[in-house]
Amino acid sequence: MSGQSSAPAGWYPDPDGAPATLRWWDGAGWSDVTSSAGPGVAVQAPAPGPPTGTQPPAPGPPRSGRTPWVVGLSVLGLVLVVLVGFLVGRPSTGSDRDEAGAAASSPTGPAFPPGTVRIVDEAAGIAYPHLGEGWFEYDLDDVAETTSTAGQYLVTQEVTPDGGPFIAQCTSGPLAPAFGWSGPDSLRSTLAQVATTVRLDYYPLPNEVEVRRDEARTVDGAPAHLVEFDLSWDVEGFQATGERAALLLVDVGRPAPALLYVSVPNTHAELYGVVDRVIEAVEVL
Repeated sequence: MSGQSSAPAGWYPDPDGAPATLRWWDGAGWSDVTSSAGPGVAVQAPAPGPPTGTQPPAPGPPRSGRTPWVVGLSVLGLVLVVLVGFLVGRPSTGSDRDEAGAAASSPTGPAFPPGTVRIVDEAAGIAYPHLGEGWFEYDLDDVAETTSTAGQYLVTQEVTPDGGPFIAQCTSGPLAPAFGWSGPDSLRSTLAQVATTVRLDYYPLPNEVEVRRDEARTVDGAPAHLVEFDLSWDVEGFQATGERAALLLVDVGRPAPALLYVSVPNTHAELYGVVDRVIEAVEVL
């Protein structure tokens, strides 16, 4: 077995050979998350090959076992908390996640610093900032609103009355056909259906909603619509009693628009500003 199989997790030169591009290695397989080489991104030295003297050093760990969307570190150790998803999924376990979640804090300033690592959702056609240490690849159940799910999450409550975790979340994907997308003229009506589904399916009931913004906008010149709202509830067993959430639907010029879902529970209300910062940082591929 090559010594590369035990290479530590980190950023390595892209094994696909893309110039000035890094790819995240989680210690066992390659992620689909890439980053441009630049200030603030620590690059691991190429892992050496077996000490036989007949094989030159390889450019990085072996490509076999690539896993989708393992998130890396952002520049300057940015750590944000986004979305309580209340989605059915695998609970987070292990002291490493507990310690990382406890260390989460909000970066200051109106925008993400240059060089911040971005999550590139090729299926949806959008990219947005990776939120830093303590955030993990979204590996819970796929959501009903999208045909695939990319992004990141952080556990904010290990076990809810339903038996699963309560999570902070920033995820994306192509909109599911069930919502009847019929082009840019239907952005608002389609997103209204999505918001209703999200409210009823992923949060404690009964809950109340207060709409903060319901507006047309553009993202990298592409037509889009944004709904931002506050939810509140009083249900025993949940540490959070509400959250601020945003849904952004972007016509990326594909058969399905891209949906981005971001929110912050009121257990982390000091981070409410993160919702708007992520929305403003979305790019179309």
